[in-house]
Amino acid sequence: MTNRTILLVEDNPDDEALTLHALRKNNLGNTVVVARDGVQALEYLCVDKEGQEQMPAGELPAVVLLDLNLPRINGLEVLRRIREHPRTRLLPVVLLTSSTEEEDRLQGYSLGANSYVRKPVDFNAFVEAAGQLGLYWLLLNESPHA
Repeated sequence: MTNRTILLVEDNPDDEALTLHALRKNNLGNTVVVARDGVQALEYLCVDKEGQEQMPAGELPAVVLLDLNLPRINGLEVLRRIREHPRTRLLPVVLLTSSTEEEDRLQGYSLGANSYVRKPVDFNAFVEAAGQLGLYWLLLNESPHA
């Protein structure tokens, strides 16, 4: 598998550690960049608050795993800004959240999420889910930025 980057946007240190462990356990050795709030995520993607490019951008990540409940800028707003920018408009974004709110799911899809995945509470189920996410988005999916 190529070493395409994953952007994990997660503010909870326990969920971050669990996600990183789950990816490693599934032999996904890709580089994972962690942003701990929405501002860091947008800065990494070089998109400012108006959806404009901040600086010359490097290579986009293969996929963004985006939590919804983030400090500074929430995940749905991050998703909206990603979709506004021409460079990141087609970037695969998976909402990876513990939210069970129907409104969050519907709003996520209406803003252009590629997938909405609830974080399983059970560790083994989470490891399995993270492995399936990684295999699909990093190995099977053919990115528009390839």
